[in-house]
Amino acid sequence: MLPKKQLILSPYMGLYDILIPKNHLFRQINELMGFDFVTEELKDTYSETMGAEAYDPEEMFKLLFLKALDPMSDADLIERARTDMAYKYFLGIAPEAEVPHSTSLTKFRKLRLKEEKVLDRLIGKTVAIAKEKGLIKSGRIIVDATHTVSPYQSKTPTEILEEEAKKLRKAIYGVDEQYKEKLPEKPKTNEFGEHLGYCRRLIETVRKDPGLEIHENVRLGTNYLEEILEDDLEELHSLKEREAQIGHKSADTAFFGYKSHLAMTPERIITAVVATTGEKADGHYTQELIEKSVANGIAVDTFIGDAAYSGKENLNYGAKHEIRMITPLNPSIYGGPEETRKCHGFTFNKDAGMYVCTAGHMAIKKVHNGGKKGNGEEARHISYFFDVEKCKNCSLRNGCYTEGAKTKSYSETIPSDLHQEQMALENTEEFKRLYRERYKIEAKNGELKNAHGLDRCDSTGLFSMTLQATMAILAVNLKRILTLMNEKA
Repeated sequence: MLPKKQLILSPYMGLYDILIPKNHLFRQINELMGFDFVTEELKDTYSETMGAEAYDPEEMFKLLFLKALDPMSDADLIERARTDMAYKYFLGIAPEAEVPHSTSLTKFRKLRLKEEKVLDRLIGKTVAIAKEKGLIKSGRIIVDATHTVSPYQSKTPTEILEEEAKKLRKAIYGVDEQYKEKLPEKPKTNEFGEHLGYCRRLIETVRKDPGLEIHENVRLGTNYLEEILEDDLEELHSLKEREAQIGHKSADTAFFGYKSHLAMTPERIITAVVATTGEKADGHYTQELIEKSVANGIAVDTFIGDAAYSGKENLNYGAKHEIRMITPLNPSIYGGPEETRKCHGFTFNKDAGMYVCTAGHMAIKKVHNGGKKGNGEEARHISYFFDVEKCKNCSLRNGCYTEGAKTKSYSETIPSDLHQEQMALENTEEFKRLYRERYKIEAKNGELKNAHGLDRCDSTGLFSMTLQATMAILAVNLKRILTLMNEKA
């Protein structure tokens, strides 16, 4: 049941005036953006008449925001909120008030924050604030994608529990090597249930020994293992069907996880995000990023991105909507009409400089070919060759691989008549000047990963990735707005 707002009547509220400086980040954020909109956005996810009274959705949302601002486990977040006066001030509760249990955050994420449209509107609110303050001065957006690694990789549920339990034991041995005699007996089989019970007994053993839990490495390891059991247990049972996929950062490096496709203004305010699984090509989300940015109040007239965004469909979309596409042409990503190709669904990986087939296999080499088109114009081709041994055993080989063939290649033709205007634009000083702004989004990706935890998924599933990315973006946008306002002042 949705709780009713109550006036805080505490004799200790004056402590906040003494302890929290006027220029504290939390005071600035509260003054910049009230969070009362959260209750209105989420009210339909609560019952008006049934169930026990829930925690204030504004308080729960602010806890998730604090976690994005300073990444930590749910248990560590609640522990800090219990004793940190700045946290309690930001949460809008009395100094002596209790905070929710960490498991309540899990329920809030799963039961209340279920719609992606709500998350998009959160980003839109920060963009609206930036526009209201006169901080966004153009219709340019810069785009890129950044990857987030799954903490589980492609392991089985049993392997995940075994690995995390091993990390916790190692932390315990670092405190007292003789403690192994007090720990529960390790599982003797690979049965999931046996490992699950062992992890619970291991956590219980640590919790019963305050002298052990006081050590930070042990406490953090225990909290993380406990969070996996509480938050992700239902996902662990179906790990082989997880949404995370293998993507490629280069020809030699791969990752297992997700991608966040971002759009950002030159003032470094993020205007849109699309979270996908790791194997998705960057350029496929050009139109969605533009449309989300427009919906959030940006009159997009210039689009800045690397070669992954210079596909024919994107160039045509830009021309149709009068958007300058500041994206360098990459000959490797152009070809004839899709229906004329033998294989469909092949995508170009800009980081590796290679094509990836529908089965997820990357080409092993490429060959440049010359030739003439029928009208006498020069035709350029690039052929990408795949490991034929993998093709022979591929479940998707029908219609793609010819039985008995000694090679498997995928060729692209670059029709010069379609890209003359873009080639001419590329040679202008304006194109070069605008394209130099692209470095800004690389720096923003680094900030999201290094300072706000977007380098590693903190939960499971694509929607959880969307939520994590959105909360991190909310944090960096509000911080950036405050920085710009201070510079302007």
